[in-house]
Amino acid sequence: MLSYKQEDIMIEDKRKIVTQVLGSYYQKGDEHLYHCPYCNHHKKKMSVNFANGYYKCWICDERGKNIYRIVRKFGTYQQRQKYLELQGRLDLNEFEDLFKELNNEEEKQHIDLPEEFISLCNKGLPMDTTDVFRYLSSRGIGRREILKWKMGYCKEGRYAGRIIIPSFDVDGDCNYFIARSYVGHSYRYLNPPADRDIVFNELNIDWDEPIVLVEGVFDAIAAGENAIPILGSTLRERSRLFQAIAIHDTPVYMALDGDAEKKAEWIIRSMLKYDLEVFKVPIDDEDVSEMGTKEFKRRLPTSSPIKNEMYFFEKLLENI
Repeated sequence: MLSYKQEDIMIEDKRKIVTQVLGSYYQKGDEHLYHCPYCNHHKKKMSVNFANGYYKCWICDERGKNIYRIVRKFGTYQQRQKYLELQGRLDLNEFEDLFKELNNEEEKQHIDLPEEFISLCNKGLPMDTTDVFRYLSSRGIGRREILKWKMGYCKEGRYAGRIIIPSFDVDGDCNYFIARSYVGHSYRYLNPPADRDIVFNELNIDWDEPIVLVEGVFDAIAAGENAIPILGSTLRERSRLFQAIAIHDTPVYMALDGDAEKKAEWIIRSMLKYDLEVFKVPIDDEDVSEMGTKEFKRRLPTSSPIKNEMYFFEKLLENI
């Protein structure tokens, strides 16, 4: 618990960083008014309250309950790191009860890859990998993606004829894998008897940068950096992925497949309850994996920010 003097010093240090980012300000009570970096209005209409952590622009209505969002979006790397040191990742009082099990070591899931797993990252692969590479190529996946996602395959055993894509937790331990047929099995996926309540490949996720939420692993591969598949399941508030997003206050770009609109709306509604920044990527009726990396990157900058319940009001109007 910080003393009043320590808290005042921390607030002053935060104000200095924000002023470095936004420029000069004038003060009215607890409100510090800056030029808004979102709408660039010529008057100082961005009000920042360092005591309660809120900010709001009186012109474009850009607002939030975490001033770090401004520093993250418009500041330098050094400014972001210094602000995070002041803010502290453990200042989580309002999430304490909901997210108490997130870092419970006893609940971490570790699994082994199939004994028959053959890594596609190895040199001198056998000749029977031709069909494997042909299938991956048809999905727009090349050597770079194979190495990044540490892909492999099985030619024997329970997972014979399937591409294996493992997931690694923050400690680098395998906690899940997907097994996708490349030879035309009646069941395209045959995944391990393990809990899917994980953050897929959290080892590679940077929580200080926006993430892209997609439905499946092949969607995540096409979406590029910082993409996380929800593995086709709903994203419950008590899931590890939802907890991690809320705790890190990470901006989210929703890019679920076109046929998952209801699921996306449910997830968006849950995220807005926690004042998270949410953007909707224009997917239409396509799958991310089918549109490919180049097209997805073209659409990503055109994503629309979702502003509270106005999003659902507009969706309602569309259906009238």
